[in-house]
Amino acid sequence: MTFPRVVCPSGGATTPDKPAPTRRTVDAFTRSLHALLALSFVGAYATAESEVFRLVHVTLGYTLGGLLVARVLWGLAGPRPARLSVLWRKVKGLGAWLGALRDGQPQWRQGQNIFMGLGVVVLLLAIAPTVLTGYVTYEAWTGEWIEEVHEFFGNVMLVAVLAHVGGVILLSGLRRRNLALPMLTGRSEGPGPDLVSRNFRPLAVMLVLAVLAFWGWQWNEAGNVRSELAASPVHAGPSRSQSTDDDD
Repeated sequence: MTFPRVVCPSGGATTPDKPAPTRRTVDAFTRSLHALLALSFVGAYATAESEVFRLVHVTLGYTLGGLLVARVLWGLAGPRPARLSVLWRKVKGLGAWLGALRDGQPQWRQGQNIFMGLGVVVLLLAIAPTVLTGYVTYEAWTGEWIEEVHEFFGNVMLVAVLAHVGGVILLSGLRRRNLALPMLTGRSEGPGPDLVSRNFRPLAVMLVLAVLAFWGWQWNEAGNVRSELAASPVHAGPSRSQSTDDDD
């Protein structure tokens, strides 16, 4: 007994085990930047109130500043989907979308893209003042008021991050598609040409190695400072003769 083949509309026979088509939409460098930014912020925020992990907090704060510079440069010279100009085109449509909303004819998909773009813009804009005020606080150049400013911008970043994550979860449910997956795999479901022609994997590896090298350098410098303080006469414990004199 033979069974007829199932033919798809394009005329070709389908195979049940054939994987769904995908295309590259996010390069490896952008994904590495995204992951390092997320990890650095979470770590810095979690250690903000800890004196024990103060070095970790400061190091991750500096890392955020360096990653912001890398993100801006990549947004100017990187592939088109990562360009800041593309992000700006999404955001600048807010006025027209609000006008359409007032008239009762909003385009909800456009509104979703604008909302996601605004979250990213607020997050990127908040990194610089957060890092700068943190540096001033660490160096104790001013009074305690700068620490409150630092905490304010840190909370702004937290709100932007939560809004971004919540938006991804909500839109994934509405569109019935995992929108976070391309930031992990670099590929999106669906046919069509790749939006990113190159993956830039060597640059991604260099970025990760640079961050790890900076963390190691910070730890080594902190160890040198601790050694100098321990060897300083001011911080050294009383000598045996001093202890004997005190006993007398």
